[in-house]
Amino acid sequence: MANTFQRERSRHASPRGGNASGVGRLRRVFADLRSLRVVVDSLIWFCAVAIGAAAAGTSIRHLVAASLVAVAVNLVVGSVAGLYRGRWRIGSYDEAVALTACTAATSAILLSVRTVFAWRGVAIGFDTLSPFVALFAAGAVRAIHRAQRSPRPAGRVDDLAPVLVFGAGDGAAQVISAMQRNRNSRYRPVAMLDDDPRKQNLRLGGIPVAGGRHDLAAVARATRCRTLLIAIPSAGASVIREVATLAEDAGLDVRILPPTQELVDGVVRLEDIRQLADDDLLGRRAIDMDLDAIASYVTGRRVLVTGAGGSIGSELCRQLSRFGPESLIMVDRDESGLHGVQLSLEGRALLDERTLVVADIRDAGRIASVFAEHQPHVVFHAAALKHLPLLEMYPTEAWKTNVLGTNNVLRAAAQVGATHVVNISTDKAASPSSVLGYSKRVAELLTAWYANRVHGDWVSVRFGNVLGSRGSVLEAFRAQVAAGGPITVTHPEVTRYFMTPSEAAQLVVQAAAVGSRGEALVLDMGEPVRILDVARRLAVAAPGPVDIEFTGLRQGEKLHEDLVGEGELDIRRSHPLISHVAIPPLAPGQLGRFDDSTPDRARDSLAMLAGEERVDSITLV
Repeated sequence: MANTFQRERSRHASPRGGNASGVGRLRRVFADLRSLRVVVDSLIWFCAVAIGAAAAGTSIRHLVAASLVAVAVNLVVGSVAGLYRGRWRIGSYDEAVALTACTAATSAILLSVRTVFAWRGVAIGFDTLSPFVALFAAGAVRAIHRAQRSPRPAGRVDDLAPVLVFGAGDGAAQVISAMQRNRNSRYRPVAMLDDDPRKQNLRLGGIPVAGGRHDLAAVARATRCRTLLIAIPSAGASVIREVATLAEDAGLDVRILPPTQELVDGVVRLEDIRQLADDDLLGRRAIDMDLDAIASYVTGRRVLVTGAGGSIGSELCRQLSRFGPESLIMVDRDESGLHGVQLSLEGRALLDERTLVVADIRDAGRIASVFAEHQPHVVFHAAALKHLPLLEMYPTEAWKTNVLGTNNVLRAAAQVGATHVVNISTDKAASPSSVLGYSKRVAELLTAWYANRVHGDWVSVRFGNVLGSRGSVLEAFRAQVAAGGPITVTHPEVTRYFMTPSEAAQLVVQAAAVGSRGEALVLDMGEPVRILDVARRLAVAAPGPVDIEFTGLRQGEKLHEDLVGEGELDIRRSHPLISHVAIPPLAPGQLGRFDDSTPDRARDSLAMLAGEERVDSITLV
């Protein structure tokens, strides 16, 4: 390859050395000048100056001389500026700017020439008419060329699906342009909708704004559209839910652009258009993470995650791996869960690494030995029992896992000197009314006690339902739809908070960087979602009719969940989506007062330990 390169160099070399490069550059300049643009612009300038000079009654001799000078000056200026070197796409904004600058420079030089040679008779041509004629004609030629060369959808216009576009901002402008120019487009935009009254007369790519969201059904009927595209990448969940409901009521299929943070380089493409997903309807906020703060406590350090095979634990592992920990120790009693998380992280799952640990947090000795072996600096405790109705029937199981298991993890972390410990809690721990809520509240109190006796940042983190997690309401609804129904909802007015696994994990990782000793960090879940609305949407999208039945609230369930409990203050001092809540401590020694002789006494014991004076069936002394 090196010899070939040398032969190529010798073939083009000149015996005069330094002059060779100059001759080569001159040759390339002339080659570039032999383009259609040069010829066209030369003819335009010749005609423009001739028109201007003729309008002033200039003699033929001055007319021809002025036209030739104009052509020559424009070629020199355009070549120096790069206008004729293929630097910009024909008809682009950048070329239009360069063309305007070249026209102004050419006009200025021609005025100087007229003054020097005293061509007073062609003043009107140079001063006023000729530059405008030249600029308009050159711009028109380029616009026509670009319009002719621009790609068009491969099919006939009538074969493309007409689509309404909700939103008339940058996202809509990009996607409409892509639909009109991409040969693979399957869509034909016919109208836009936007609630901003200032955009009611706007057109993008010739497509008009035909009204706001409440005109959706009428515009769909008038245009015979069957598809609505929500083209606002920054739209919040509440806007998406309302627009999607209106579209579904009008019989429209809904498509959407992904949120801003998912776009590549912020550019909208046709392949970005997708079906409406659950996380679009229930929350799609960008998380502003302090990457430097996170990296400072994760990068190069040993990080351990309990419950690593679960929905939150596995997503935590994926998020944490981005920051380059020295080792990531994944602990779970479910070997299939560990298999899945290793597969997602490494693309393989040989289950042959010591960082994959099968262990039950109920086993204090086993947990102590795991911590002693790996000596983690950072611990995320995500292992827990979480199904409220089951724990109401078996409260002792909640005690063994969510309370004693958490204490085992906290004690082991303290023994090895972990500097950061995050206990993952739930919104049900705020003003708890269920066994699940009581047990997770006690876990928060225990974390606060240890936090005041160790060096480091030990905190709890609360959030609500996680989309797609095992046993979540959405998964249950989908299973019911697949079986033909009915969809069971506890109460027509019940609401819940939802987060995506990615959003929850990112905020948990962020929380460890900003929390103070023992406090609970409460993640902002946005607006609560009415469960009946979710059920109705799934029922409408089902292939056949699906009924909705109401079963009534179960024992321990609330109509509406709280993120901050009664008497707790919502203080956001470090991150707009994280509240800091002070948590009182509970010493592990007090756990010995738990009474599990009957389910009722176990439930009441948990309530008393959690600080909730619920019933009087027992008295702790």
